[in-house]
Formats: sequence, C-alpha cells, structure tokens
Amino acid sequence: MAADARWAVALVRGVVPIALGLLLWVAVADGEQNRLETLKAQPEESPAGLAQRRRNNELMIAALREAAETDENVARRPVPWRK
Repeated sequence: MAADARWAVALVRGVVPIALGLLLWVAVADGEQNRLETLKAQPEESPAGLAQRRRNNELMIAALREAAETDENVARRPVPWRK
C-alpha cells in the first residue's frame, strides 16, 4: 500500500507544475491576442508621422553610433546637443 501512495504523490508532484505552466501559457497567449487586436485597430499613420518617426530613429542611431565610437561619456553632455 505504501508504494501506491508514493506513486500517487509522485504523480501529483509531476502534474501540478505542468498544469500551472499550461495555465500561465494560456493566460499569456490570450494577452498577446488582445495586444495584436489593439494594434490592428489603431488608425494608420500619416506620411508626415512616419517621416518624423524615421527621423527620430535616425537621430537615435546616430547618437548610439557616436557613443560607441568615442570614449567620452555622451550622456553627460548638455541637453540641446546636435551634430
């Protein structure tokens, strides 16, 4: 009888983490689906908005490239800095 009880305990110990993992996976997948639906519902960007975003990305990449190429701490520069 003791062997049967040990089997039952071992089975529960193996099934509980798997069940919790599946529940968490379902919860995360549902959140991802909601996020995708929200993104699809957003209005399209105007060409001016896309150009502005592209320009901001170019400035960020230029700043990161400059920071990577220099030994100076570019984070300590005065705020309104431009190339």
